[in-house]
Amino acid sequence: MKALIVVDYTFDFVADEGKLTCGVPGQSIENRLTAITKQFVENNDFVVFAVDLHEEEDTYHPETSLFPPHNIKGTKGREQYGKLGGYVSSLPDEQNKLVYWMDKTRYSAFAGTNLDLKLRERSITEIHLVGVCSDICVLHTAIDAYNRGFTIVIHEDAVQSFNAAGHDWALQHFTDVLGARVVNATSF
Repeated sequence: MKALIVVDYTFDFVADEGKLTCGVPGQSIENRLTAITKQFVENNDFVVFAVDLHEEEDTYHPETSLFPPHNIKGTKGREQYGKLGGYVSSLPDEQNKLVYWMDKTRYSAFAGTNLDLKLRERSITEIHLVGVCSDICVLHTAIDAYNRGFTIVIHEDAVQSFNAAGHDWALQHFTDVLGARVVNATSF
């Protein structure tokens, strides 16, 4: 069994006016990321939207000193970006049951969440990752998935970052260190 995890493809991380945007690189994957999501939903596969969550003026969160405030609870910044947001908001009830929305407060979608439990309840052994940033949240989610024994598939045409060198490094790290399969539209 397989699942798709859509990591942080939100307004704040992708839109030009987002609070911590990767801008054009993140926007460049919109069509492919949305198509992959549609494919998983239409195949009745489990789809997880792992969405970064921060509290206003949380001085104890480790990211506070690293990044500007972003994905603040109750703001537009946490909404799914562009075509993906339009697609998921229009899902009929029967397909919406296959979608799991989860908040995450650390880079990895596994850290401090019930994601591992939700995947194992469904006998999922293979996870597919899309979203941003390939060298931060996607990477940390992949590392935790590796450490938990999941088979990992990275859709290179549906991950991106605001750091081009970090993105390229992460793609190499996925295969060389985590044993992930890196695929694109022509190979998946």
